[in-house]
Amino acid sequence: MLESIGRWPVTTAAAAVVRPGGAVVTAGDVHAVFELASVTKPLVALATLIAVEEGTVTLDDPLDPAIAGHGVTLRHLLTHASGLPFEGDTPVANPGARRIYSNTGFTRIATVVEAAAQMPMTEYLAEAVCAPLRMTATRLVGGAAAGAVSSVDDLCRFAAELLAPTLVSQDSLDEFGRVQFPGLAGVVPGIGRFDPCDWGLGVELKGAKRPHWMGTLNSPATFGHFGGSGTFLWVDVGAPVSVVALTDRPFATWADEALRLWPALSDDVLAEMSRGRAG
Repeated sequence: MLESIGRWPVTTAAAAVVRPGGAVVTAGDVHAVFELASVTKPLVALATLIAVEEGTVTLDDPLDPAIAGHGVTLRHLLTHASGLPFEGDTPVANPGARRIYSNTGFTRIATVVEAAAQMPMTEYLAEAVCAPLRMTATRLVGGAAAGAVSSVDDLCRFAAELLAPTLVSQDSLDEFGRVQFPGLAGVVPGIGRFDPCDWGLGVELKGAKRPHWMGTLNSPATFGHFGGSGTFLWVDVGAPVSVVALTDRPFATWADEALRLWPALSDDVLAEMSRGRAG
């Protein structure tokens, strides 16, 4: 079901189909390390939820206005509802008013967690997520918005965690994939504007978005993220199945092809899983 990635217009690609117990089908070198770009965000989001469960930070207490603006919470930052722009420090909307995809917001998340945990986000992510999941190739080498590197093997472990949590409670995982601030319109960079533009905590929800980078067979509750480095990860809890795909070609250079090939791959996987061919 993953044979098609060998025909993608990229130099190197690897992919996997994941069930709650781990990978069931793989293709390519699953140990090769790729830049994740914005697939970094779900990793940072899970680390932040762990910090919430530990009592280190809270989702809904207003943050210091000097960090993110008046009335902004971690929930706003995680869901691109803070009013902060894509890049830059000056808010362009009130908190909770618009869905504005913001890399700055994830930089601010790292600032908050680092101050509360008294350690850099690089270390917190490593200790809270990577070490217990045995994600030995995953590192935050840049910013919290798009600076991680990882392998398909590692992200299979991460995806399995999002299907059957061990690091956070099921309630926290449910919140992770639940629509936050329903009804907000916004833009998914590289895809288009949607109304509503649904997001969970650090992950995009498919919802009713058309066209989309996920498959037509993905349920509306499917959540995940794609990255500008040509990477994606989605989790369909109802199936339950996840697909991870990493490449070495920037999305912008083959966007039209990716938006045809990625949904086709996702639909192939879901169709075969529904027929029980992958266990």
